[in-house]
Amino acid sequence: MARIKMKTVRQFNEKDLKDRLQQAQSELSKLKTEAAKGTLRKESGKMKPLKRDIARILTRFNEMKKQ
Repeated sequence: MARIKMKTVRQFNEKDLKDRLQQAQSELSKLKTEAAKGTLRKESGKMKPLKRDIARILTRFNEMKKQ
């Protein structure tokens, strides 16, 4: 999954955001599992940007609720 910017996140509707959030969370859990097993090597740098993408999406959800 590619990194996304907040400008791009604001263009998505709620359904697209939910899909992206679900994909990002499943990928993060997969990476965490591999890290716990000790088999995560080349993809270790993907966790931090993925967490930030999830935070951006959740921030947008909160913005939508306040409107």
